[in-house]
Amino acid sequence: MSFCITRLNRTLSLSALGLAALLAACGPSSAPPAGPPAAMPPAEVGVITVTPGDVGLVTELPGRLEASRVAQVRARAAGILQKRLFTEGSDVKANQSLFEIDASPYQATLASAQASLAKAEANLLQASAQAERYKPLIEAKAISQQEFMNAQAASKQAEADVAIGKAALQTARINLNYATVTAPIAGRIGRSLVTEGALVGLSEATPLAVVQQIDPMYVNFTQSAAEVMKLRQALEKGQLMQAGSRNAASVRLVMEDGTEYARPGKLLFSDLTVDATTGQITLRAEVPNPGATLLPGLYVRVRLEQAQASNAITLAQQAVTRSPQGDSVMVVAADGKVSPRPVKVGGQQNGQWVILDGLKAGEQVMVEGFQKLRGGAPVKAVPWQKPGSKPAEAAGKTAAAASSAASAPASAAR
Repeated sequence: MSFCITRLNRTLSLSALGLAALLAACGPSSAPPAGPPAAMPPAEVGVITVTPGDVGLVTELPGRLEASRVAQVRARAAGILQKRLFTEGSDVKANQSLFEIDASPYQATLASAQASLAKAEANLLQASAQAERYKPLIEAKAISQQEFMNAQAASKQAEADVAIGKAALQTARINLNYATVTAPIAGRIGRSLVTEGALVGLSEATPLAVVQQIDPMYVNFTQSAAEVMKLRQALEKGQLMQAGSRNAASVRLVMEDGTEYARPGKLLFSDLTVDATTGQITLRAEVPNPGATLLPGLYVRVRLEQAQASNAITLAQQAVTRSPQGDSVMVVAADGKVSPRPVKVGGQQNGQWVILDGLKAGEQVMVEGFQKLRGGAPVKAVPWQKPGSKPAEAAGKTAAAASSAASAPASAAR
């Protein structure tokens, strides 16, 4: 019994020694000291370096195209329409024959006028000869003064009848010419408004077709009177420069699909009055259209450059924060600190804001990475590139890497 108790005590002692050794091994004195946590690298943000220069202030306004000349072709002679002499939608020249109206009544009238004129000329010949014969007789007092005056009057009346006959003949020829309807101007003719066999010009000048001259084209648009007055004040104060000569500002057209028309136009005039209902001023520009790409009645957007700002800056639209309190940008300093800066926006050009004041040359304006800002933590400025404008070399490297990654599994499989 004593032997068993002694063995139990020895076992408990060994267990206590093992537990103490284990606790000593897990104690803090045996762990190496821990270092400070690693610092986070500064966030990269895309920036644009400010480069001032002369920038045109472009205003984009809605407009509508209009043919430079429009003429209605009408029937000035009454009768049955016999022929159409043109192709609908084709180009015609001035005085080109377009329609033929039944001319037989006018030919008969012309023949009658010619006969009347011939009769009047014959009467004039007889009356003139008689008056000439009476001259020596009146000097010899072989005839009375009254007979001589009657001969002179008959001669003058015969001259008047000849003049009337000539006028009637000219009128008959004009009416006969009206039987052939010609183009009043050169241009593109539309569809025929009447068909062969129709009675035209009986009580009024019947419309037959429309000819439009579409090279050049006019574009009519309106601009707010307040904007025009503001622009004029800026030009008078010397804050802006006039774009081009007077009434020759540059005009560009933007089509419905967003593409820009290749040929520029020029501003012709601006209306001297303001529409009392809309407060708008009407403007007109002339645009060349040699290929007939532009059509009358088409709605377009007009980009009008009326002035130029010197020492101005263009920024991507996402770089500018616009609010009722004013416009501002985020400027990245040389030490990486980011701070807001108020700026003055003068308009937009090609999807970019034109900055007139608030920035200096060489400053870096933040365009991308706003979500990476953490309080006053510094950032790393990297040049910003527009989406889709990556260099070709980078694209080639990316394609090569993708090709290598695709070929690696195949090599492993072989």
